[in-house]
Amino acid sequence: MYPEDFWQSLAPPGDLIPGLDDNVYPAQFADGQRLLLPIRPLSDGKRALASLIINQASFLVLEAIAADLAARLSLFEPEVIVGLPTLGLTLAAAVARKLGHARYVPLGTSRKFWYRPELSVPLSSITSPEQSKRLYIDPRMLPLLAGKRVALIDDVISSGVSMQAGILLLAGIGVEPVTLGAAMLQSDVWKDVLLPAWHGRMAYVLTSPLLTKTEAGWVG
Repeated sequence: MYPEDFWQSLAPPGDLIPGLDDNVYPAQFADGQRLLLPIRPLSDGKRALASLIINQASFLVLEAIAADLAARLSLFEPEVIVGLPTLGLTLAAAVARKLGHARYVPLGTSRKFWYRPELSVPLSSITSPEQSKRLYIDPRMLPLLAGKRVALIDDVISSGVSMQAGILLLAGIGVEPVTLGAAMLQSDVWKDVLLPAWHGRMAYVLTSPLLTKTEAGWVG
C-alpha cells in the first residue's frame, strides 16, 4: 500500500486480504470489517505499534468509527463529550454529533491569555514524550460540565498517559467521567497507568497489540 492509501477504506470481512505485507496490520471491527493500518516501529527497532492517524482518515472511515464508538458510549448515557488534543478532538466532535449533541468540550495544549494555570496539568504521550506541554480547559467551558455525565475521548489509548492527564484535569474541577472512549486500544501498556477501576468503563472500536520483530516479520 502507498502511504496515502492508509485509513481511506474498510476491507470487508473475510479470511484473506490480497496484497498484505508485514508492514500492514488489519484492525478489525465488531462486524468483521477491517481497517488496514501501517506498522510503526518504536525507537528500539524491535517493537512496533499499528498506527491510526484519524484526522487523515477518509470521512467514510471516520464516520464508521464514530458511529461504532457512539453506540458503545451510549450505554453510559453521556451528556457531554470531552475531547483530548490533538487527534482526539476530531473523533470527539464526530461522536458528539452521532449522539445528537449540539456541541462538545475540547481540551487544548495552547494557552489562551484568559486561561488559568490551576486549570491545567502536565501532558505527554507516546508520540510526544516531552514534558513541556500542558493540558488546559477553557474556564468558559466549566458550566457545561458541572453536574453532567461526561465521556472523555481520545483517538487511541496507548501508554494511557494522555488519558490519565485528562482524568486528572477533570478531577480538578470536580468531574469524574462516566466512561473513557477511543477509536483504538493500542497494546495494553495503558493498564499500568489507568487504574483497574477504569478498565470496565472504557469504550473502544478497534484493538491492536504491541508487535515484536521476528524472522517471520511482526507478530503480536
